[in-house]
Amino acid sequence: MIDKALEFFKNILETPSPSGYEQPVQKVVREYASDFADKIDNDSHGNVIAVKNPQASLRVMYAGHCDQIGLIVQYIDESGFLYVQPIGGWDPQQLIGQRLTVWTAQGPVKGVIARKPIHLLTEEERKQVPKIKDLWIDIGAHSKDQAAEKVRVGDPVTFSLSLQMLSDDFANSPGMDDKTGLWVVIEALRRASTGQLACALHAVSTVQEEIGLRGARTSAYGIDPQVGIAVDVTHATDCPTVDKKTEGDVKLGGGPVITRGPNCNPRVVERLISVAKDKGIDYQLAAFGRATPTDANSLQVTRSGVATALVSVPNRYMHSAVETISLTDIDQTAELLAGFALSLRGDENFNP
Repeated sequence: MIDKALEFFKNILETPSPSGYEQPVQKVVREYASDFADKIDNDSHGNVIAVKNPQASLRVMYAGHCDQIGLIVQYIDESGFLYVQPIGGWDPQQLIGQRLTVWTAQGPVKGVIARKPIHLLTEEERKQVPKIKDLWIDIGAHSKDQAAEKVRVGDPVTFSLSLQMLSDDFANSPGMDDKTGLWVVIEALRRASTGQLACALHAVSTVQEEIGLRGARTSAYGIDPQVGIAVDVTHATDCPTVDKKTEGDVKLGGGPVITRGPNCNPRVVERLISVAKDKGIDYQLAAFGRATPTDANSLQVTRSGVATALVSVPNRYMHSAVETISLTDIDQTAELLAGFALSLRGDENFNP
């Protein structure tokens, strides 16, 4: 992985992008991709589409969603405390005791989220799982008016954003879901751009995946690809309490995860496996017996249908402040997707 690509990864992780508020990270994507893409578009939905070799007749779309789960301010009480709604799927217990950032028109505002100390909880309260509606954000305001000088209803909130290395290879950060997939599709485009592409390769930073796979639907409709590959994270099962019998055997550092099942075109899947073997890329297999909760779901049923695959990056502790991935895995996933694009002659038919 080149230094510039690693810096890009750090930049997108430290730039906020809760669903519906992805503009800051999309600016980072456009600036980075401008060095190697032939064309960069962004549509009215907010998707950023970087293209190489756009004149080719075979259109291939790589989708990595840029949005992360977050919160949205819906009420400021008389004492200046903020109450929020979730953006995306949250376990409220992940929020308690966290440092947060409210992203306002005036800039970031720091806050914390908590509940009553354990000393003050009743016996019954200690047994209950807290609800988001019962939690509040403290930004250090003394009154509603003072808080409202900085924060407006509708401002988005995220965990405090930062990248932390656990080892030379393992890293944690909020938003690995799916800044890893976003990085992979853009980096795959950069690597493929150095070879002889026989396809039009569209790398798309899709929006609003966490609230309904929305950006993949609109961008795929506009591109009308014959082949589409979604890149997302999947649950790493190499940690305590996760049952491999139900969730599969997926480990950090084991390489990209290629999914098999009804959401994935078998010919595209076998081509991905063949490329991995030819390039000496370690890969892992996963099975999903229905439409996946990823951009691959929307891709497959766009227009008259798209030959779709799902390639995933193993991720521990998903939808938390400490999502953990392997840098080797994202590097090898980008290598796999670049190799897939370069393996195409331009006249393939992936009809099953």
